[in-house]
Amino acid sequence: MTMKIKKDKPARARPKLILASASPRRLDLLAQIGIVPDAVAPAGLDETPLPRELPGPHAARLAHAKAQAAAARHPGACVLGADTVVACGRRILPKAEEAAEARRCLLRLSGRAHRVYGGVCIVGPEGAVRRRLVQTVVRFKRLEEAEIERYLASGEWQGKAGGYAIQGLAAGFVRAINGSYSNVVGLPLFEVAQLLKGLGWR
Repeated sequence: MTMKIKKDKPARARPKLILASASPRRLDLLAQIGIVPDAVAPAGLDETPLPRELPGPHAARLAHAKAQAAAARHPGACVLGADTVVACGRRILPKAEEAAEARRCLLRLSGRAHRVYGGVCIVGPEGAVRRRLVQTVVRFKRLEEAEIERYLASGEWQGKAGGYAIQGLAAGFVRAINGSYSNVVGLPLFEVAQLLKGLGWR
């Protein structure tokens, strides 16, 4: 009697992971949990809010659009798109490009709570789409004029949603935080890891 030896199937190669973002903060955050994208492919989309678009849906829409745009250029890859929005009530605060803009953001955030929305979208190698919208509540102390001036002089606010970076000097402004800290920095890591796991990416 001849016995057939069952051969193990060769392991499937892990699909490439593409980060659809130019943010160095997101690369650093992913590295914290041992994830290194194979390539970075910013989508370069117009991020202007639509008329009457609320902060959460705005973050979710942009994350999805970024992921889909990059996925079209990288078929067969796993593509991660993300967007971070800082909001006071229904108002979406800008990514400050000028000191005057950052000052207006800080004055609005002073002494009150605001929300940071993190939109995440991952397009799998076979086109499956997984999305999450994460919300973190951050409460600032009342800021003194001298504190605002020192922060503006640091330059940390440049290009940051809401005119501040929680991982820098602005950490001293935060009285309380409820929710994901990494979401405020730029990417909700727990949710990203879970979505990748659900798509079979290891």
